[in-house]
Amino acid sequence: MISRRSLIRGAAASAVALPAAGLLVTQAGGVTRKKAGKAAGPLSLKIVNKSGQFDNKSVHVYIVGNDGTNQVHVTPEGELKPVSAGDNGSDGFTDYAIPLSGSETTLKLPEMSGRIYFALGDKLKIKAVEGGDGKAALAYPAGWVASDPNFGVLHDCAEFTYKNGAMYCNTTMVDMFSVPLSIQLKGDKDQTTGTLKEGGREKIFKDVAAAEGFSDLVIDDKRVIAPGHGLGEGKFAENFFDAYVEEVWSTYSGKELVVTTNAGKFTGKVSGDKLSFTGPAEVSFNKPSTKDILFCDGALAAPNDGTTGPVAAILGAAFNRTTLASTASQPTTDPAEFYKGKFAHQYSKAMHAATEDGKAYGFAFDDVASFASYIEDGGAGEMTLTLTPF
Repeated sequence: MISRRSLIRGAAASAVALPAAGLLVTQAGGVTRKKAGKAAGPLSLKIVNKSGQFDNKSVHVYIVGNDGTNQVHVTPEGELKPVSAGDNGSDGFTDYAIPLSGSETTLKLPEMSGRIYFALGDKLKIKAVEGGDGKAALAYPAGWVASDPNFGVLHDCAEFTYKNGAMYCNTTMVDMFSVPLSIQLKGDKDQTTGTLKEGGREKIFKDVAAAEGFSDLVIDDKRVIAPGHGLGEGKFAENFFDAYVEEVWSTYSGKELVVTTNAGKFTGKVSGDKLSFTGPAEVSFNKPSTKDILFCDGALAAPNDGTTGPVAAILGAAFNRTTLASTASQPTTDPAEFYKGKFAHQYSKAMHAATEDGKAYGFAFDDVASFASYIEDGGAGEMTLTLTPF
């Protein structure tokens, strides 16, 4: 069984300053994946620039990640090379940029897990350093940190795992939104995700800027940072969800909450500071903080165990979508019920409202009930990444 959250652990195990995005993490709720086939050759990856703002010479592509053993990068020729501190140039940074050709660019994507970054105008400054395991690792861009060397660079990324001929991929706004991207995957079927509506980028910036408590997350015309990262930068209230958590705790101290996963139905009730469930297994959760909710971590951490993990993911999604207090049977699957009231996650709401299919990765558990901009194919033949119009 392929699981998205487990695959990313291989992709990012030795990464330094790893962003929060649930880069190909396990499908929340414990969804069983189609079994991947046998080892395959490189996947054809087409890069198409329809940005309308930058010519091909101004677009720099980076394919970085993990091959299961080492941090790696992909060369313009499709060769997979281990990261080395010796790759840093005289400026102290690597130059793994892959240039676009004059027309359509087709690359060879080897088996690995990682990210495909796009930098528009300036190149990214990615440093090779020593990771916690003693191996070379990359300090990934952190566009939400004002002191990061890439703060002034317009950039974004897509995430993927290509393994045994199967591709699992998504666009993401979990950390931030900057460059509109779409993914087309051809193989056993033809799928597309991530495409914004016409004027979608501008609408995202305007909607977040107009939302009370969220406006500071808009960084000029470069990006909108996720509220979780806004906490660390003093741009988002640390107690935003606190009153909503109290409402949830009060609600389920008097009645039962039912959470359904692949393992079965879990029935929960609040006692003191704990929300405890019985069912296929006994699991319990402490009161989450605003940070826990936004990062889907801490009290809502989701281990890949088939029991606690899926329940945590569904709770995390319900908190972020503000459906938990109002709906005693989770997960909620009607998007018309999402993001209501004064505790609405306006950042994630704006991301979903701007996409053609209503799917986006606005937070790490946005894959609950399949609302994430994620697609997969067990017999992948071709992947196309398009920089769509601004």
